[in-house]
Amino acid sequence: MARTRTTKKLAQRIDLNYFKRPTPLKRAKLWLSVLATALALAWVAWLAAAKDSRAYSSGRLSAAHAVLEQQCAACHARNAGAFSAKAENAACLGCHDGPMHHASRVLAPNCASCHSEHRGRVNLAAASDAACAQCHGDLKRADGGTRFASRIESFASGHPEFAALRTSGGLPASDPGTIKLNHAMHLKPIRQGPTGPIVKLECGNCHRPSSVSADTTFGDERYRAAAVSYKQGDELRAVPGAGLMPSKPASGRELMAPVKFANACAACHLLTFDKRFGYGVPHDTPEIVHAFLEQKFAEYIAAHPGELREAREPGRDLTGRPLQPVLRVYTPREWVSARVTEAEELLWRKTCKQCHTLTAVTPAQPLPVIAAADTTARWMPHAKFDHDAHRGFSCESCHAKALTSTEASDLLLPGIATCQKCHAPGPEHAESRCFECHTYHDWGKRKEVSPRFTLPALTAGK
Repeated sequence: MARTRTTKKLAQRIDLNYFKRPTPLKRAKLWLSVLATALALAWVAWLAAAKDSRAYSSGRLSAAHAVLEQQCAACHARNAGAFSAKAENAACLGCHDGPMHHASRVLAPNCASCHSEHRGRVNLAAASDAACAQCHGDLKRADGGTRFASRIESFASGHPEFAALRTSGGLPASDPGTIKLNHAMHLKPIRQGPTGPIVKLECGNCHRPSSVSADTTFGDERYRAAAVSYKQGDELRAVPGAGLMPSKPASGRELMAPVKFANACAACHLLTFDKRFGYGVPHDTPEIVHAFLEQKFAEYIAAHPGELREAREPGRDLTGRPLQPVLRVYTPREWVSARVTEAEELLWRKTCKQCHTLTAVTPAQPLPVIAAADTTARWMPHAKFDHDAHRGFSCESCHAKALTSTEASDLLLPGIATCQKCHAPGPEHAESRCFECHTYHDWGKRKEVSPRFTLPALTAGK
């Protein structure tokens, strides 16, 4: 008789307690779990005995705070034997008097909300764009208007054109300076002076940072050594509004120094005034120039009294003016007065007027008034910029308008689109977060703090 194999009969042959029997693999897993736990507890106990807090830390501190890595209590408050998750504002302000932002700020965030630690050796000042966008993501006032763009989330999203380049009343932005200059002409081969060689100027011949020695290729030693009655500050335009003071002091390489006549112009733009002299008048106010001319002509005629008898040169007769006598005898005072008048006519109507704006000479005002240079030294008072960080790039790559600019009123600043070519999100671009150009804390209002650490305590981990 054949056996009947059914599922029920087969199931009765299976030992239902098979998983309870120990096996070599199970024993190995058990002992590994016990050993790993014991090692972990021993490691934590050893760190606790050595007062090493790395076991509880979420990461290394920034380079500026690396000395505090074993001093959790320096930043975190201890509650019921445990440390608070976030650093306390009071702890940050104990070492840094972080002056607040604008007085009209809506939000005053905690220090740790923008400067997050335990991320390794990072730049702690490199706040995220999201931190800035908490306020700048919505800049509308209560009346619905805004001075700027209504939403600025990042340099690539919502940031308006630079203020200096924005139109005003439908008119394009312009340079308010009064010095006349044709950049396009100066960046082409040009003759050095009336009879000099053809030269090719570079931007660096005139424009240098203030802490860098001036290029004197086209300067004049006599003018550099001469004292002038005006100050450099008299030539500069007042910065509209007040920017926030950055934390680091200026190095002198951030901005270009105002161009000086003695360093960059004197070799080409000669201030000669009479063929009797081989030098020019001072580059100074009309009053100084007038006194200089009177002195030099008086000294000359005293040494050359024979020139008091002057014969008229037919080739110098000017149409519309009465003819002078064929031979005229001057007194020394008359001769000096005549020569000064001729020299000043040349200077006021041609030489000085080539670069400066002068008022007209009248009998009531025999000397002209020269308009203030009104040179703008800092175009972006609310932003940080460093020419030294961009020294590897040619000037024309950012200031391309200079190659075609023929008017001094042309504003040659690069627009935001130029900066965004390099400063954009992504590892292949330069830093573009808000902190790169802007500062939150007004360090001009900082206060001194009382020191509270001792060096042995930090080095010993106590």
